[in-house]
Amino acid sequence: MDPLKAIAPSDFPFDPSTVCGLVYGGRTIVRIPLKPDEKLYGLGLQFQGLNRRGKVYHLRTDHYSRGNERLHAPTPFYISSAGYGVLFNSPRYIDIYAGIGNRKDSPNLPKIRDRNTDRNWQAQPLSDSVEASVYGNGMEIIVFAAPSMLDVVRRFNLYCGGGVLPPKWGLGFWHRMRSLASDKEVIAEADEFKRRGFPLDVIGLEPGWHSKSYPCSFEWSPSRFPNPQDFLNKMKERGIQINLWENPYISPNASFYKAIKPYTGSHMVWLGLVPDFMMSQARDIFTKQHKECHLNMGVSGYKFDEVDGYDRWLWPDHAVFPSGTSGEQMRQTYALQIQKMMMDVFRSRNQRTYSLIRANNAASSAYPFAIYTDHYDHRGFITAVVNSGFCGLLYTPEIRSAQSGEEWVRRMQSVCFSHLVQLNGWFSNTKPWSFPEVEDRVRDTINLRIRLLPYIYTAFAHYHFEGIPPIRSMVLEPDYTDSERSENQKLDDVDNPYAEAIREDVTDQYMFGKSLLVAPLFVGETARTVILPHGKWYDFYTGDYVGNGEVITVQPSLDRIPLYVREGAIIPLLKEVEPIALMRCPIALEIRHYGALPSQTVLYDDDGENV
Repeated sequence: MDPLKAIAPSDFPFDPSTVCGLVYGGRTIVRIPLKPDEKLYGLGLQFQGLNRRGKVYHLRTDHYSRGNERLHAPTPFYISSAGYGVLFNSPRYIDIYAGIGNRKDSPNLPKIRDRNTDRNWQAQPLSDSVEASVYGNGMEIIVFAAPSMLDVVRRFNLYCGGGVLPPKWGLGFWHRMRSLASDKEVIAEADEFKRRGFPLDVIGLEPGWHSKSYPCSFEWSPSRFPNPQDFLNKMKERGIQINLWENPYISPNASFYKAIKPYTGSHMVWLGLVPDFMMSQARDIFTKQHKECHLNMGVSGYKFDEVDGYDRWLWPDHAVFPSGTSGEQMRQTYALQIQKMMMDVFRSRNQRTYSLIRANNAASSAYPFAIYTDHYDHRGFITAVVNSGFCGLLYTPEIRSAQSGEEWVRRMQSVCFSHLVQLNGWFSNTKPWSFPEVEDRVRDTINLRIRLLPYIYTAFAHYHFEGIPPIRSMVLEPDYTDSERSENQKLDDVDNPYAEAIREDVTDQYMFGKSLLVAPLFVGETARTVILPHGKWYDFYTGDYVGNGEVITVQPSLDRIPLYVREGAIIPLLKEVEPIALMRCPIALEIRHYGALPSQTVLYDDDGENV
């Protein structure tokens, strides 16, 4: 059955006559109605808060990680608590006033109050609309309606092609080497992982694998990797995949520089050519070199860096590209172009990849790429993980360094319950065992991630076939809030600090797969509160009952990230940990059932490699 049709139909969420559009002064302006109690979520990879209402967003692709507007992934899609989503389908910079601004012709103007005498005067009176605009003579608006916010997200993901189903090895542990590591150092590092009993599934090579980088040659360094095929063979024997860093800017030393030059933009980045991937000629030349020099040898994927860029790094908006695409449009879609191009290459080889990208935008859920960033605030990391599920994005809060063993463990626990588990030692040269006092704790954390592979792989299968995000905000859980309780509860900072109003803005806990609730801790914390959805919940580690729709306070040891399981859940785990690429059936499983409620579950499995 068509998974889109499997979602219950819904009426159009508002009166179409209340939607207004105008082309004026070179801009296209659109107005979407809002009810007073609606909350808005989404609008890309956000590092601050959940509710987007009451703010202004100038969405554009950029290297900044502070949230709101200049984003690694400025996805112009929002979800309303009223049960619908809106996509402003435009490859341009988009200005969105999310419930900001009162029009004089509005039929729903709030009461005018006198600041001198009325204590309820508001500096920002409630607005009854979302207004969006772009420079250009048109903009497509797509509205998604469904019975619940989660179903809205599912509709959006399925409309965009469904969610990605990574190869199994992509869900294991990734370790990126220091930038100038040689083949001998990489092999020694892989063997050290095995000697210490740490899982390792992917090694990432940073800029030093190129003969030239910034801009890039895309060719192996003859001094550091004199025999790349032999090196890749040795990695394959160990069950380890190799992921190559690159930015797409082409050095004069690249073998295909002259061939691709006619199909590049007017401006360079780091004195490298900028390919116009809107042209088939550029795509063909670029991918031919990658097939011959990387993929045919056994490279499994890429890390595409510097495709977000500050204004001073990337091409200007007035840059000219031979396809006729404007500099602005190229900047907003460049990461999407790269992802589609490389996904098509891997699919033509009947080969799955899981790769990394530094920027993204709308309609990317089917692309096998996770975003990474230079943002390194731990709380911001978790907020971004939570927000990613609203917009069809995957995000890794990679670990790089820490100030203490405690921070190292807490960060490692968080990354192990994210879309992609990566330690990025390109500069710091850190290892999982860099803090010896917590080496065992870190090993146990990574082992737990690997043991959960059957559960996680099934979660991604639900994403692929049904559009359900593998990681999602608590507000997408239908039993998380309860209107009857909300009416009867009063927010109180002493007796009831976690009333339903607070439930809706929680950014430090999330759902992982269908049945696991994750509640990370941060450095310095020995206790935290966890807000449970309605229904019975159990401790993952002990199976003990912990509560039903209430707020609990927990004091976990440093060994454990708090994990809770809903009533009746069946959690499959691997009994043994080994390199995922070397796993062969039959595989021994441990099956856990939580609570007393009879239930059944679906466990998805395939070869984990072919398309």
